Formats: sequence, structure tokens, C-alpha cells
Amino acid sequence: MTSESPIILVAGATGNVGRPLVEQLLAAGHRVRALTRDPAKANLPEGAEAVAGNLADTSTLAAAFAGVGAAHLISFNGADFSPLTNGPEIVALAREAGVRKVTILKGDVGKSPLEEAVEAGGLEWTSLAPVEFMSNALEWAEAVRTEGVVREAFPDAKSAMIHDADIAAVAAAALTSDGHAGKEYWLTGPEALTPAEKVRTISEVLGREVRYVPLSTEEVVEQWRQEGYSDDDIGFFLAMRTDPPIPGDTILPTVEEVTGRPGRTFAQWVRENAAAFTA
Repeated sequence: MTSESPIILVAGATGNVGRPLVEQLLAAGHRVRALTRDPAKANLPEGAEAVAGNLADTSTLAAAFAGVGAAHLISFNGADFSPLTNGPEIVALAREAGVRKVTILKGDVGKSPLEEAVEAGGLEWTSLAPVEFMSNALEWAEAVRTEGVVREAFPDAKSAMIHDADIAAVAAAALTSDGHAGKEYWLTGPEALTPAEKVRTISEVLGREVRYVPLSTEEVVEQWRQEGYSDDDIGFFLAMRTDPPIPGDTILPTVEEVTGRPGRTFAQWVRENAAAFTA
């Protein structure tokens, strides 16, 4: 890419998807502007232009969009995961800047206000709908470190969870190549695992025993309440585990179709994040 190539804006640049997306775009030679609330603490790769801003606060975004040709957006507020409500204002800024392509990371099954605004605004949009992030397993890290145990409900439920970097890879393809406009990509990994199989993988990668202890639905709901989740959040969690939009064990070929290579396995994710599970 030349220095005159359009800038790609990455919102949530320090997040589970944003950070690998910044890395992948830079590695491919693209100009990247990384939107983050605190650039001083972002610790982004060399070459990324870090700018302060918050998608939920339109007043912070004008400078971030200047000169941008494509943008990766998130449909929810990173602070509390509530849907963004300022979609029309974000789209107006994007259009004024000359943005053409947009990817949107979904946070819910339905269409968010931001997605509706982007579609109505005439931008070339691609929605990204991960079934489950592999990084959700970090919720188990403390118990694995301190007790060598994972307590989780729904023992028979299989999840075709996806590596966060594969979500980023699909976003990168949609932002930098044609053929993705107007598509909603449901994203999974290459395998569907039960909680016990996930725990077995963690144990094998770490080289030490990690036990799986099943919880009842009542026990996990109470746990979520104690962690401060609202009734709406808990209802969403239950729906995703008991009645997901696609069956949890459905493995989709989207990652390989879009990126040209198979999705990363859970074992690879655990190897990359082994330090989080090690005392």
C-alpha cells in the first residue's frame, strides 16, 4: 500500500477482535487508525495511529473519521454492552469522510440500531456474527489457576466457538476486498466442543490435571446474578445456550471461504493464552 491509500479505522482497537484486526491490517501494509478510549495505555503495534474516542459519544469521533475509507465498527457500547443508539450520527460522519466499506461486529442475534443506520445510509456493510468467542474461556482462568477446576453448566451443549483472530481475519477481508457487501457472516471455529471437551483440551495443553464440575441451570443463573448481570443479560445467556440462532454444534465454512484458510482450533487458542491459566 502507498502512503496515499485510504485509512482504515478500527473501533475497539484494544479489544479481543480489534487488536488482532489492527495487527493483521498493518501486516498487510494498510494504514490503520486505532480508536481507543485511552491511547496512552493502548500498547498498540508500531505503525498504528492511535486516536482517542468512543463510538458511544459522537462528539469524540469527527477527527477519527477524517480521511478514512473503511471502518470496523462495533454495534454495542464496550462499557456495558448495551446497543449503540447514535447510529445515524456515526453514519453521517462516515459518509462525510468518504467511508465506503464498513464491518459491524454484532452483539446480539437481532439487527442493532447501528446496523439499521448503516444499511439505510448506503454504505457497503458486512455484519459479523460470532457464535461464541474462544476468549470467553478466560472466565475460567482464575479457577484453573487456583483450583485446577472448571465449573460450568449445560454439560451436553456443544459450541463451535471461534478464535478471535479469525473474526478479525474475516473483518480484514471484508474491509480490503470486494464481494462482501450486504452479507451477514455467521462465524464459527472448525470444531464443536462440550464444556468437558474444552476442559480436557485446556488440561492437555497445560500438561496438568484440570477437572470439569457440571453446574445446574439454577446454579449458573445464581452465579450470573451474583456477578451483576441483569435479567435481560441472563435471558440472553440462556437463549444462546439452549436455543441458539444456529445449533451450537453446527460448524460453518465461512472463515475458510472468506479468508482462504481453515479456522484456528481451541487448542491453538489455549497455547497462545496459556499464561492466563498458569499460577
